[in-house]
Amino acid sequence: MAVGDLGRAERTGSRRPVVWLFDLDDTLHDASHAVFGPLRESMTRYIETELQVGRDDANVLRIRYWQRYGVTLLGLMRHHGVSAAHFLHQTHLLPGLEARVRSPRADREALRRLPGRRFVLTNAPRAYAQRVLQALGLSNRFDAVISIEDMRMFGHLRPKPDVRMFRHLAARLRVEPSRCVLVEDTLQHQKAAREAGLRTVWMQRFVRGRGAGVARPPARLTRRPAYVDRRISRLRDLRHD
Repeated sequence: MAVGDLGRAERTGSRRPVVWLFDLDDTLHDASHAVFGPLRESMTRYIETELQVGRDDANVLRIRYWQRYGVTLLGLMRHHGVSAAHFLHQTHLLPGLEARVRSPRADREALRRLPGRRFVLTNAPRAYAQRVLQALGLSNRFDAVISIEDMRMFGHLRPKPDVRMFRHLAARLRVEPSRCVLVEDTLQHQKAAREAGLRTVWMQRFVRGRGAGVARPPARLTRRPAYVDRRISRLRDLRHD
């Protein structure tokens, strides 16, 4: 099935017993290589332009809001009235993105063999996610993209790692949280998912130092945290779950 919308996915909620929720950046592709540098620059320029501040102040705000809210956008919305749609569109234009995106070819086959429904769950905007999946050749491996635009509750954005969003999403997909598996590189998101009752798989293939204000702080741990069910470094390892 080609990537569709969340509404269509909700209507088919009881067909399969397991729901897989895949993060996009640094889980399905090497975003540290392809995206985070240009995206960090794009966000900084946006803050400079929209808030009429210098570059140093823009960097301070980008990092401060990311650290406080989990995503820079929420701080800009709450404290400066920034439009979410405008911010997401302008910062994710990223010319030349498709030429930089890369991921192992074996992922396509691994996802095809994985039983259950499969969704991309990303704090990135839908248009960006669809560009990346198309470039990777993974567009037909998922039932839908669940992007940041879909993570609204009572009129407010609730992106990862909001525990309420995970619970709400399971209800929308008509599945018990315990039947959902989050495959994700960011431990903060794993912890929130476990609190909501989801199962968790920590993808470590692309984990390394990343830029503040784009992704959650990387945690280089030698031991698996208690809230993580499994650690993997390739998608084909999921077939044993």
